[in-house]
Amino acid sequence: MTVSEMTVTGSSARRTRHRVVVIGSGFGGLFATRALADADVDITLVDRTSHHLFQPLLYQVATGILSEGEIAPAIRLVLEDQDNVTVRMGEVYDIDPATRTVRSRHGDADSVLEYDSLVVAAGARQSYFGNDHFAENAPGLKSIDDALEIRARILGAFEKAEVTDDPAERRRLLTFVVVGAGPTGVEMAGEVAELARRTLAKAYRTIDPREARIVLVDAAPTVLPPFAPALQDAAADALGRLGVEVELGSVVTGVDADGVTLRSADGAERRIEAACKVWSAGVAASPLGAVLADRTGADLDRAGRLLVEPDLSVPGHPDIFVVGDMMNRDGLPGVAQVAIQGGRHAAAAIAADARASAAGRPRPKRAPFRYRDKGSMAVISRFNAVAAVGRLELAGTLGWFLWLVVHLAYIVGFRSRLTTTVSWTWSFLGRSRPQFTATDQQAKARSALRERADRVLLAS
Repeated sequence: MTVSEMTVTGSSARRTRHRVVVIGSGFGGLFATRALADADVDITLVDRTSHHLFQPLLYQVATGILSEGEIAPAIRLVLEDQDNVTVRMGEVYDIDPATRTVRSRHGDADSVLEYDSLVVAAGARQSYFGNDHFAENAPGLKSIDDALEIRARILGAFEKAEVTDDPAERRRLLTFVVVGAGPTGVEMAGEVAELARRTLAKAYRTIDPREARIVLVDAAPTVLPPFAPALQDAAADALGRLGVEVELGSVVTGVDADGVTLRSADGAERRIEAACKVWSAGVAASPLGAVLADRTGADLDRAGRLLVEPDLSVPGHPDIFVVGDMMNRDGLPGVAQVAIQGGRHAAAAIAADARASAAGRPRPKRAPFRYRDKGSMAVISRFNAVAAVGRLELAGTLGWFLWLVVHLAYIVGFRSRLTTTVSWTWSFLGRSRPQFTATDQQAKARSALRERADRVLLAS
């Protein structure tokens, strides 16, 4: 047999294997891919970025505790030892169930990927509830670009306050508004307060950073709405001790460069002058969900998530699975554990399908997805967090230690765990934070990059 014949034969053999395309390298996509490591399948993982993102710790990148590399390892390196995976960088803009193809774009190059099974785990983006123009002045926190932009805005506000002689402008620059009192908003507000009151307390000469005003705003009547009342109260008390002003029952009706406008339950409107705003009030599924719904006839909920079958497949398309923030099944929350378990469930079904296909048997009956709730957690400040695991409710230091252990366990890679532990030790036991590099140009560039990326699918 010649070399060319061996090449053709080898290629042909590879083509006979079950082809799996995974869209997205977040928790759902990564854990689905890993769960197929020993399956007789060929996997192509495609994502718009080159990294896996540990999204729950983005706020620590934004506030200088962690570097982006510690929570966003290169996906090629994460999967380098898994021989049945090929990683492609590209923006998926179309899925054709009739031809079982996925189309993606990277720069000027278009790619067409064929699949026998498809896992769609493209994640979610920030939702502004129909007010997308708010994003220009109140970035969300869904990507590394967002976190670096917010870091630049926070540190830039302190620097500008240091050189202004106008008292009103200084107050505006030292006012920080976080919209959304869920876990991300609570964690962000708490860290900004610690940054101002502790880390930067003695760093400036003409301003006192401890006088910074941090306002947490939400239309809901409580902070951390998914948590038990006792933990909500504990979180609110902890925020109060940090000096965070909690404005509940207030809807944001306007956001501009100079501040935000709020409307209270009685209809009264008021204004908060603030240079730096962060939006964490809502999420919407990737626009790819709408593309897939149009192609398959599946239904979408108000957040753009696909309503899936009990096995997480798209109705009428058992070869397409939707996991993580893009799927709606029994009102499951958009948290990492749902994505992880969903990815593993889809992988098990695909492996069974591949075995049956190779043996010439029909597709086996599938078990429904059963989510095992492993608890909810939110950190307010160093040594202070709230956690609910089953019937166990913890607040304060015990909750914080549990939060540390759980988050370390799910950070991908030994090196990332090690460097994260070092960064946490340095930040929590000392006053300084190791990641304080930011520029005005960085903020502008990140903002423009985010806006361009969000338009790609809609333009397609």
